[in-house]
Amino acid sequence: MGCLHVYTGNGKGKTTAAVGLAVRAAGAGRRVAFCQFDKGFEGGCEHYNERASLRALPLIDLFVFGVERLMPDGKYRFNNLPDDFAQARAGLEKAKELVRGGGYFLVVCDEAVACVMTKLYTEDDLLELARVFRAEGKCDLVLTGRGASPRLIEAADLVTDMTLVKHYFYTGVAAREGIEY
Repeated sequence: MGCLHVYTGNGKGKTTAAVGLAVRAAGAGRRVAFCQFDKGFEGGCEHYNERASLRALPLIDLFVFGVERLMPDGKYRFNNLPDDFAQARAGLEKAKELVRGGGYFLVVCDEAVACVMTKLYTEDDLLELARVFRAEGKCDLVLTGRGASPRLIEAADLVTDMTLVKHYFYTGVAAREGIEY
């Protein structure tokens, strides 16, 4: 039986930790499913550069869910559109399928926790994925994103809280390719 990992908090490094774990598992010869939630359509404006590395590893399958939020003028769209909700639900269903399928050693759901905070689905929806994992999963499951609830933390076997102590963003340093994305 696998473990449920949660990487949460306001600090930088949640996705990076999940990518690192996926690379480690692939390096050990294990199959990995890496699902990204709310990070734009596959084949769209590709600015999440970890995808190039994940795609290059033959044991990692990448599944992307979400609608582009970076607008042509460089601003970020915070409001949710109907397609955002549909993509988040599709991601949850795919994650359940992957957990149930038994073909993966590790299933990562990047930003799945944050989708609760942004109201793309409910805490109960995410906890249902955890229940499916506990009942039928034969892998480890990783959930990342800000705002993990006490109920999710209680359900997890490992919780890492990335604490923001200091960030250069607050001094005017913009997000940098290869570092933040």
